Amino acid sequence: MPKKIVSFESEQLICVDKDDTIIGYRSKNECHNGSGILHRAFSLFIFNRRNELIMQKRAADKRLWPLIWSNSCCSHPRRGESYEVAIHRRLQEELGLASELHFLYKFQYQARWKNEGSENELCSVYIGKTDRQPVINETEIAEWHWISAEHLNRDVKENPDSYSPWFKMEWKEIQQKFWDRVENL
Repeated sequence: MPKKIVSFESEQLICVDKDDTIIGYRSKNECHNGSGILHRAFSLFIFNRRNELIMQKRAADKRLWPLIWSNSCCSHPRRGESYEVAIHRRLQEELGLASELHFLYKFQYQARWKNEGSENELCSVYIGKTDRQPVINETEIAEWHWISAEHLNRDVKENPDSYSPWFKMEWKEIQQKFWDRVENL
């Protein structure tokens, strides 16, 4: 996939309260300044038939967590966009993939990246399966690989700072509460 800019600091994100009620819209830049403004987000975990996960290293010019490993794909629904439309759009934009996606759970978290800003998200987590190789968008992704749960768990334990905070929370939850859903994809 050629380099294509698919994310903009000016795009309007959906600001919500803790109950996911829409309370307004702000630019992506505003939502990530300081301690952040609570907004909708999603994380996708894409597995293959061997239950290996696509991991991505975020591109070097990402404002938050550049060159840090994270799950297959994560982003935000934009103003006027449903989760369903946003998750499929972003999977195609970042990885050049299509997959049936299944909702697992939603959670709120806040994390700060150095002096650059914060994530303050109400994040919906989805899983999907494909054996197709991704075709990455290099404006979003520096590297990628398939990895087994065993190898991933060992690396997260040995190198926790190499992984995004949301990924570590989500991965733990998936393994503890939803692994049967992964195996039955």
